[in-house]
Amino acid sequence: MKHEASKNPLNIIVIVAALGYFVDIYDLILFSIVRVPSLKALGVAPENLLTEGTKLINAQMWGMLIGGLLWGIMGDKRGRVSVLFGSIVLYSVANIFNAYVTSIGMYKWMRFIAGVGLAGELGAGITLVNETMTREKRGYGTMVVVSFGVLGAVLANIIARFGWEKAYIIGGIMGLALLVLRIGVYESGLYRSVKESDVSRGDFLMLFKNMDRFLRYLSCIALGVPIWYMIGVLITFSPEFAKELKIENIHAGSAVMYFYLGTSFGDFMSGYLSQVFKSRKKILLAYLIISVITIPFYLFAEGISPVMFYVICALLGIASGYWAVFVTIASEQFGTNLRATVTTTVPNFVRGSLVLLTLLLETFRKNLGLGLVTSALIVGGIALLFAFLSLLGMYETYGKDLNYTEN
Repeated sequence: MKHEASKNPLNIIVIVAALGYFVDIYDLILFSIVRVPSLKALGVAPENLLTEGTKLINAQMWGMLIGGLLWGIMGDKRGRVSVLFGSIVLYSVANIFNAYVTSIGMYKWMRFIAGVGLAGELGAGITLVNETMTREKRGYGTMVVVSFGVLGAVLANIIARFGWEKAYIIGGIMGLALLVLRIGVYESGLYRSVKESDVSRGDFLMLFKNMDRFLRYLSCIALGVPIWYMIGVLITFSPEFAKELKIENIHAGSAVMYFYLGTSFGDFMSGYLSQVFKSRKKILLAYLIISVITIPFYLFAEGISPVMFYVICALLGIASGYWAVFVTIASEQFGTNLRATVTTTVPNFVRGSLVLLTLLLETFRKNLGLGLVTSALIVGGIALLFAFLSLLGMYETYGKDLNYTEN
């Protein structure tokens, strides 16, 4: 059955992708919220919460790196819709099992498996939205998916207050319930036409066989790293930063909630402005500049009130709200036979960069004795420098015809 390209940013595929990303973010961010109570329940001493929490986050991120490759290649070889079904089943079941862990080792494995599942959701959804909407309107579709989806973190914070075990179970149940909606989702015409041809699909190594293609790919990844620096370092470890900055009564869940409220607004505006100004790159540049201004506000906020600290968390969220445009431009950089591979692996390599970011943070903090705040400032500066440089290696893709393949 043939489907015409949609101009409606609230069509069934956009709605299902947005709900899927909502549950994805709920489950992805939930550990950051329940890190302290869940680890305490497993007998971890207070002085080891940061170290053990880092190990668990890294286990989840390794899962996302591996899952990004698996789901991305499958998205190009088997289809975008199959990934939407498979990934949500895996991470929903894994998150239910998270509620029943009895040891740190078991917890790490469950976070790893959940990470593998979580890796497929966004890439497949964004690819499908971009390929089923008109070139002039697809930015609105991805705007809706991301700006609504990130609110899953807000719900995670609310549900987590009823207990970390219940929060994991509810997340899993929500994911499984989404499978019913997925029945109405159809495969994109662009993909079907490529599938019927002899063109090589989902060949990850193709990204490394051409220097221009390789640099575009690296640029896409580097562009998103500051976002996960803000989420995975500054916000996840907000209680530790608050203690260093002499700010009392700061809870990670509240920091996450205010951050993602800001992110939702930021993503809506970045997606909208990229359509209004008909440029992805100009909006990305503006948001990186905002990040440069906002991050020092957080790191040098010594002695401020908890309310002002949460306001700064919301401002960080707004600054990081270029994820909608980031995933859109990554998807638009490559041909149909590699699009799902790129759109799925890029966000997950960005998320996986948290492993490197936390390693650098711990190296500066422990080995060089620079302190948490100074170490975080250096790591953030490195991430932002590479992000600015990455813009040089990217094409402007607003209104680009996506009906082509990579040779």
